[in-house]
Amino acid sequence: MSIKKYKSEPLSDFSNPDVETQFVEALNTIRRQLGKKYPLKIGDQVIKTKNLIASNNPNSKQEIVGWIYQTTMKEADLAIETAKETFKVWSKTDFKYRSSIMLKAAKIMKRRKYLLAALMVLEAGKTRVEADADVAEAIDFLNYYGLQILDVAKKGDLVFSRPGKEINTYKYVPLGVGAVIAPWNFPLAILTGMTSASIVAGNTVLLKPALTTGVIAHFFFDIMKKAGLPAGVINLVPGSGSTIGSYFVSHKDVAFINFTGSREVGLNIVESAGKQDDNRKVIKRVMVEMGGKDAMIVSRHFDIKKAATIVIQSAFGFSGQKCSAASRAIVDRAVYKEFLAELKNQISNMKVGKTENKEVYMGAVNDQSAFNKIKEYIEIGKTEGKLLIGGHLDDSEGYLIYPTVFYDVSPQARISQEEIFGPVLAVTPYDTIEEAVKIANDTDYGLTGGFLSTDKDEVDYVKQNFFVGNLYINRKCTGALVGFQPFGGFKMSGTDAKAGGPDHLLLFMQGQTITEAL
Repeated sequence: MSIKKYKSEPLSDFSNPDVETQFVEALNTIRRQLGKKYPLKIGDQVIKTKNLIASNNPNSKQEIVGWIYQTTMKEADLAIETAKETFKVWSKTDFKYRSSIMLKAAKIMKRRKYLLAALMVLEAGKTRVEADADVAEAIDFLNYYGLQILDVAKKGDLVFSRPGKEINTYKYVPLGVGAVIAPWNFPLAILTGMTSASIVAGNTVLLKPALTTGVIAHFFFDIMKKAGLPAGVINLVPGSGSTIGSYFVSHKDVAFINFTGSREVGLNIVESAGKQDDNRKVIKRVMVEMGGKDAMIVSRHFDIKKAATIVIQSAFGFSGQKCSAASRAIVDRAVYKEFLAELKNQISNMKVGKTENKEVYMGAVNDQSAFNKIKEYIEIGKTEGKLLIGGHLDDSEGYLIYPTVFYDVSPQARISQEEIFGPVLAVTPYDTIEEAVKIANDTDYGLTGGFLSTDKDEVDYVKQNFFVGNLYINRKCTGALVGFQPFGGFKMSGTDAKAGGPDHLLLFMQGQTITEAL
């Protein structure tokens, strides 16, 4: 099978002086490009509208990474018509041709790896390690889906003959025009995965990146163009989610919506896409990923120092701004005090600041809105638990929130139940493994979860009863690997589309049976 050729893109080793030198050079190259203006890309047209918004560095909020032209209804309609016309040709292209473009794009992206990572350090506020992992995941998506489509084509090229009567052929055909509404927290990886899955299956897309990470979307578009993707297959249309995004979701000619973002917006998309409309030609297919309230369970049967390290990685990587991030630690009462002491000790040694600096572990949160929301939850946390460490905020230069931990938090507290999407961890003790799993499951979400234990019976119980889409044993609960750890959640975390999984591409296609009488 073609997918057997797939291999994960290795992460960069920044302790290697040569790697660090290349990255700093890339960072300097990006800095020389700051403040450029980025127009819409619709078909073969480059369009500048009257409305521009700035994309700022969250660690230095006065620094403008780039200016992004915004889509109006006029350009939205043009993009839809362009995508419809392009679909007529692209949908009939050979699977091998589509595959070759994905694989070529992966090679180009690999050559530009440090440049793309450097851009994310400035535009998304990621550390070099987090940004490098983001690029590696994007490369993985291109390679994985590029190879997987060849296997899907074979599965769909089936013939069921009845001798002397008929030939029955079964094949997969694409859905049509899709709206890809991408998030800011993985501005290259998730955007690339959502878009590449859509187009390699033969669809055309309206790509609406997040408002705060529009520059990286343009870099991605240029890579796809360089790889030979025909004009109009991807139409890059930045704009407001409440206007342009909503327009695409409800439009009669949009066949599917691929969304990653907040629960509120995701549920609105599901509702809007399901409304009856006499003008609609299709029942819209919706794939949404909407976040989580993820928990790490820490057993007494695990090294406490290592457990604290894993929880910190899960909770505070990229400032907790991952839908998979651990925002709850549920800890065996037998090791509870020891765990808290180790957690505090390790966090107190953590470097927080501008992510351009190599030694910094955690930087600013996304924007002022995120800063204000997290600030409110920290104040709530002070009334719902005891502050172990953190609680410091500083938005004078960037949107900086220090890693914050509350302990003795009730499982029903707001900071135990509501998604915060920032560096805030609630710690709760448990007495039995059954109680721990019950606490972990008792939220609206079911995306990721983790369990740290060397006790086989405990592990078996957790495997059978912890209800999440991605369950991790004895490792962090973030960083799903494309092709090996298909990603997607249960309950209010989304439709469990399992990005990077063996059946993901089928969501963007539909089966057709052709019967020919003899």
